[in-house]
Amino acid sequence: MTAIPQGRTRRIGLLGAVCALVVTATGLTGCSDDPDEGTNGVGKLPADQIQAKTKAAAESADTVRLSGNVVTSGRTYKLDMRLKDDGASGSVTSEGATFGLLRIGEQLYLKADSEFWTHEDGKDSDDSHTDTAAADKLDGKYVKVPQGDPSYKKFSGFTDKDVLLSGLLTLHGELSTDGYHEQSGTRTIRITGDEGSGGKLDVSLEGVAYPLRLERAGGAGTLTFSGWDASFTLEKPGKDETVDYGKQLPTS
Repeated sequence: MTAIPQGRTRRIGLLGAVCALVVTATGLTGCSDDPDEGTNGVGKLPADQIQAKTKAAAESADTVRLSGNVVTSGRTYKLDMRLKDDGASGSVTSEGATFGLLRIGEQLYLKADSEFWTHEDGKDSDDSHTDTAAADKLDGKYVKVPQGDPSYKKFSGFTDKDVLLSGLLTLHGELSTDGYHEQSGTRTIRITGDEGSGGKLDVSLEGVAYPLRLERAGGAGTLTFSGWDASFTLEKPGKDETVDYGKQLPTS
């Protein structure tokens, strides 16, 4: 057996150490010059094609979990919603108040504590005794939101998968790619609008090219997307858990 020169042995050892470091730091398997090796290939596409592909993937998925913050009209909403084509469930927090939302088909339910109902929209009613009595009755109950009530449109938007995704998965300005990244252990390609000022979107390089993380333009919030096509069940609350006020909520 021919002995390997000592200098060459050191070089081989150094290359092995560098390769191991790259794998550890980036999550890339092997020590290849091709960062797209073993991926779904979207990293090779121009930014506009990546955006089109990830939008199509999101639209075709039956379910998704969306969580994070959205800033709109000067108000910050913290969302944690599981969404599907025919409904959704989860919670929304705004200005310190948290309420649960459940939609099954066209029927929307809102669940909150008595303080939320007393100070809905931050305004107190002139009749504080009536307000308090109504709020106590609604505390911790699933309240049916009538479709004709102003609150229906306001809250149902948080439960509409297609509306949310079409409105959120948009980058503004000139699109470009911004390198390879990682989200929760999944390799991603990042695309940006106007070099980041128009938003940043991380797209999965593994399996289907789903969007995984979004930084909205203008500091309007950061959202993560998970549970794509992960099935979940929506259950109608029991009669003892539900309050039906008919055509209009007492706070409207």
